[in-house]
Amino acid sequence: MGGPATLHRAMKLDTGEAGAVQRLAAAECAAAEVRDGMVLGFGTGRAANHVLEALARRVRDEGLRVSGVPSSSRTADAARSLGLTLVELDEHPRLDLTIDGADEVDPRRRLIKGGGGALMREKVLAAAAERLVIVVEAAKLVALLGAARGVPLEVLPFALGACERHLRELGGVPTLRRAGDGQPGVTDNGNWVLDCSFPAEDLEQAGSLDARLHAIPGLLETGLFVAPLDPIVYAGGPAGVRVLRA
Repeated sequence: MGGPATLHRAMKLDTGEAGAVQRLAAAECAAAEVRDGMVLGFGTGRAANHVLEALARRVRDEGLRVSGVPSSSRTADAARSLGLTLVELDEHPRLDLTIDGADEVDPRRRLIKGGGGALMREKVLAAAAERLVIVVEAAKLVALLGAARGVPLEVLPFALGACERHLRELGGVPTLRRAGDGQPGVTDNGNWVLDCSFPAEDLEQAGSLDARLHAIPGLLETGLFVAPLDPIVYAGGPAGVRVLRA
């Protein structure tokens, strides 16, 4: 999306501004995938918000009929403010499409998600959808998962200490995510989030690591989005939007 003038300007912006332009272009392309009557999963974060805005324009300008299940209270509030229709997952357990962002995408289209704290509901919506579409800017494309951040892990508050011990035994370095007031950040599910770094060799085998993490009692979900999820990735960059798929 965006003509040559838009792309030319993006290359002159600083890194943060360029990333925003790239993310917006990718979101516009992803929103164009949506067809009349679809029921969607709405992700959480900046990229997902761009998609909501693009969908709202299509509803207004084209008469598009679309509804969605939000992955967080923040997304629900944003969708309502844009006039988008929200539905419950219990009413639509099979979604046509889930559109979301990601914190990292590797060359095999494996993802780290959860920077916004909505990883559990985002994974539920990803698994419920016929197709998962991911919107990112070029900076989110990494050679190896874990290059820029730890893996978000949603944990039961009661089990925090035990989960931290198990993670250290696996070679991880967990850090409890805190809110601005210094208290633990709380997810919409009432749980806490650990951001955990792991050795590169473990992240290279992300599917195996994900299985080991799920075996820890009290660790409820991971931010590793790996097989059988098979996302289509819209990646905005200086030369336009690339589509990465199998």
